[in-house]
Amino acid sequence: MSLHDLYDPHRGYLVNDTLIVEADVNVRKMADYWAYDSKKETGFVGLKNQGATCYMNSLLQTLYHIPYFRKAVYHMPTTENDVPSNSIPLALQSLFYKIQYTETSVSTKDLTKSFGWDTYDSFMQHDVQELNRVLCEKLEDKMKGTAVEGTIQQLFEGHHMSYVECVNVDYKSTRKESFYDLQLDVKGCKDVYASFDKYVEVENLDGDNKYHAEQYGLQDARKGVLFSDFPPVLQLQLKRFEYDFARDVMVKINDRYEFPLELDLDRENGKYLSPEADRTVRNLYMLHSVLVHSGGVHGGHYYAFIRPTLSDQWYKFDDERVTKEEVKRALEEQYGGEEELPQMNPGLNNTPFRFTKYSNAYMLVYIRQSDKEKVICNVDEKDIAEHLRVRLKREQEEKERKRKEKAEAHLYTIIKVASDDDLAAQVGKEIFFDLVDHDKVPGFRIQKQTLFKAFKEEIAKELGIPVECQRFWIWAKRQNHTYRPNRPLTEFEELQSVGYLKESSNKAYNAELKLFLEVNRSKDQRLPQRPPDRAKDDILLFFKLYDPIKEEFRYVGRTFVKASGKPREILERLNEMAGFSPNQEIDLFEEIKFDPTVMCEPIDKNSTFKACQLEDGDIICFQKSTSDEQIAACRFPDVPSFLEYVHNRQVVHFRRLEAPKEEGFFLELSKQHTYDDVVERVAVELNVDDPSKIRLTAHNCYSQQPKPQPIKYRGVDRLSDMLQHYTQVSDILYYEVLDIPLPELQCLKTLKVAFHNNRTEEVSVLSIRLPKQSTIGDVINEIKGKVELSSEHAELRILEVFYHKIYKVFNANEKIENINDQYWTLRAEEIPQEELQMGPNSRAIHVYHFARDPNQNQLLQNFGEPFFIVVHEEETLATLKERIKKKLQVPDDEFSKWKFAFVSLGRPDYLHDSDVVASRFSKRDPYGAWEHYLGLEHADTAPKRSHQTNQSRHVYEKPVRIYN
Repeated sequence: MSLHDLYDPHRGYLVNDTLIVEADVNVRKMADYWAYDSKKETGFVGLKNQGATCYMNSLLQTLYHIPYFRKAVYHMPTTENDVPSNSIPLALQSLFYKIQYTETSVSTKDLTKSFGWDTYDSFMQHDVQELNRVLCEKLEDKMKGTAVEGTIQQLFEGHHMSYVECVNVDYKSTRKESFYDLQLDVKGCKDVYASFDKYVEVENLDGDNKYHAEQYGLQDARKGVLFSDFPPVLQLQLKRFEYDFARDVMVKINDRYEFPLELDLDRENGKYLSPEADRTVRNLYMLHSVLVHSGGVHGGHYYAFIRPTLSDQWYKFDDERVTKEEVKRALEEQYGGEEELPQMNPGLNNTPFRFTKYSNAYMLVYIRQSDKEKVICNVDEKDIAEHLRVRLKREQEEKERKRKEKAEAHLYTIIKVASDDDLAAQVGKEIFFDLVDHDKVPGFRIQKQTLFKAFKEEIAKELGIPVECQRFWIWAKRQNHTYRPNRPLTEFEELQSVGYLKESSNKAYNAELKLFLEVNRSKDQRLPQRPPDRAKDDILLFFKLYDPIKEEFRYVGRTFVKASGKPREILERLNEMAGFSPNQEIDLFEEIKFDPTVMCEPIDKNSTFKACQLEDGDIICFQKSTSDEQIAACRFPDVPSFLEYVHNRQVVHFRRLEAPKEEGFFLELSKQHTYDDVVERVAVELNVDDPSKIRLTAHNCYSQQPKPQPIKYRGVDRLSDMLQHYTQVSDILYYEVLDIPLPELQCLKTLKVAFHNNRTEEVSVLSIRLPKQSTIGDVINEIKGKVELSSEHAELRILEVFYHKIYKVFNANEKIENINDQYWTLRAEEIPQEELQMGPNSRAIHVYHFARDPNQNQLLQNFGEPFFIVVHEEETLATLKERIKKKLQVPDDEFSKWKFAFVSLGRPDYLHDSDVVASRFSKRDPYGAWEHYLGLEHADTAPKRSHQTNQSRHVYEKPVRIYN
């Protein structure tokens, strides 16, 4: 409501400066929205929304509730070795099975993965009709050669006959075509029957639009479409989204549009049927599904109303939520149109407040009554392959187990127990820093009230280590972000419950209880032994061995040392661990930290362990002492250089920029590699002689697409900078192989210039590449060598055009470096001789085409190609019109309908033939201002862009693709 209406004293909204707002509140039966159980209340479950997949969910529910279709999907051949995320048939079978037999809403992630979609696709809304076609085509292809081949055609395929019939001679041309769905007009049609009437409407071909018949030449004719047969399942796509030619935008049609519960396509003696159609088939259809879009042209929400058995009970399928609905909700409330709020004060002369309903049907599914028993058939477990039933029941059992675990999680804790075996299995293979990755260590799920001594008994049974031979250490997170065994459990702690230990150790680590199991064995490494008594000055150290020749790194053991002892005292023990001779010279290093940088420093063998600041849980790395020759022969001659390499090692996947979804090749690089290092390695892989011809583009981790701008030549210092995307790190780069070196290309400017002829028509689009310091004059010279001109002396100019208006005429001396051709159109054209020879009393004016917006009469919409024309001082509109008609070569009958106006700041002032045109325009600017122009008002008959290929597509949508 406008504030003007609100403040109008005669309208009665404001009384004594008070506005009363009343609201109707509809209290529903359910008390807790989140506690609602769809399965319990309706017998059906919903589908989870991955981000923007409500459009897909509504279609999948519709297809699922066509049992004949569901049965055919179940009968598609799959094997127990198939993976749902790689197999569309198996993913769809799995999805349908879960909808049919599970108790809660179902995820569609396996299905979208089987499509080849990534996260970006799941957050991109698409058109239901297009997804329906693409999915059915894909299934139709995968059903070929199987027992269910032809199911899609049997359900959804109908045929219509296009014909052209001459009026005055005996000639008729026909063409039979199939369809899986029908697109019906909404605009200008009150209901489905009106749309079918329009679909079969006869077009008369006469006058200038006569039909060329073989042997008879141009003839008056009638052109139309009739239906040969309709399918058992009739899918009607309502054209709620259309391209508005006048406004050059997509719009949503929210007009009221009715559709019946029963659709009779035999009405009026079969007016929709061709003479060849089988009249014994009764084309009476029952409404099965209503797919609804709520929102505008740029997006919104999708849901579906379905009556699965064609009974009187309707259900609303809205993502995860399924509810019972009355027939009025599924029909009348989805017609669209406007709604009027009831008057609150009937005594006042209030104009009823009306608002547009943005929720309305845009796809209808009807099932032919005579095919009801066939289509709405029984589907049970015997229709599902045995391996699929076993797999899905196993998945359900696992899901139930996890659900139960989650519900009981507060009663249990997870204890991760790492031993020497785990350290030996991981160091040098899965990890290089610290001692173990606890995520890969087996866990024990133990009730919190269990005493720790009982847990030790369980370890004894599981690992075969007697209780008296076990000693457990608590792991601690240090300030330098490393995790090390910190101290052994005390006798007091071992008498407590597991829950007590977890709570007391959280400060040292995190929610799980993580322990290191110290097991000491006999010399033959077979029998576990009691752990030795630990003196106050004993330090537990762990040891890793590095081989610089093989570049191998491994865990070799641990030992206790005295804080007052010296590293040289344990060299013989370390040689024994490594399998070296007792007198082998070795170098020792302490692994201190690795985040954010590696710190690994040499250890003085003659200092005490205490002086070296070594404590429980510290790691000593050692290697054979190396000679200068050995150092020269090794890539990483010592432990610090090797750990630095490992820390910065990065496997990068390279893909062609023009095929960003396709896997390319991968290289093992270092995060510290420079820009030159990276492109040189790529050039070698691609057999490109000049690395500077390689151009790289970074990866967007959120959209899973290449970033819009490539990486400039030496524009980043390190590989790590190329892979960083905000807080995330990628392992993907895209490459191009250029025809010239990138530094040279970056010194060039590439402009797209449309060349137009003297009728203002676009002839070609040229790509002009010149040094950035070049001028518009240089661009013009390039164009002259690429296009055909009226004469060798013709002069060119370049214009800046935006939304069908000329905003600028470029000066020949203007630099091209800062010109933006991404949003503005650059247009090159010959300068007409009349402009070159223009006298002091003449001027060039802007001339634009326009039409009035049908919805807002005061709003002008420009279209077509703008141009300049010379007007002379005393020239009337009548004379100028003839010159314009000649320039544009418009036929007389069409030109006679045109109107001419002087338009200033969007307001037209219509001109008469006797008006002197030049008097309306300023003399100061030789080309005048773009906001003052001579307007040519007429219908836009030029062919439009390819918006019509799918009239339901939203304006900023990318097409649906199923890649697998």
